Amino acid sequence: MRGLKLFVAGVVVGLAVPMALAQTQNHGIVGVNHVGLSVTDLDAAVTYYTQMMGFPEAFRALDADGNPVLVYVQVSRDTFVELQPANAQRPPGITHFGIQVDDMEDAIATLRERGANVSDSRLGSTNAVLANVTDLNGIRVELNELPPQSLQRQAIDRWRDTE
Repeated sequence: MRGLKLFVAGVVVGLAVPMALAQTQNHGIVGVNHVGLSVTDLDAAVTYYTQMMGFPEAFRALDADGNPVLVYVQVSRDTFVELQPANAQRPPGITHFGIQVDDMEDAIATLRERGANVSDSRLGSTNAVLANVTDLNGIRVELNELPPQSLQRQAIDRWRDTE
């Protein structure tokens, strides 16, 4: 009986240690949160993604005049498509992808230690804490920490899995 207990304990430790190491390897990176798209007609894009694709509108951020500066549609509980109007500085296409992190300052410090070009953090229009990383191909990776007051966190908390 004692041998069986030691065997089971060994299996549990053998499984737990690699899992714990895997979770700490990315230093608080939760996963891909969104893909940012710049679109020529925001209303048409929202209609396409909500009606054709079936992704509900999660929220929109408005400028001082009440015009939308971005609209998030929700693909799953934790995944969104961010739609922004195209302009001279932001031509139509994929603009970035967003990575959710647990602790922005820790993520920034870790990535800088690894040699990444990371901006300082700032509060975004959705109340998320943001920072940008530019990869070796010039692609922008937006880091997102989602405190309770962020529109993203509120949309995640409202999500109801229909399965």
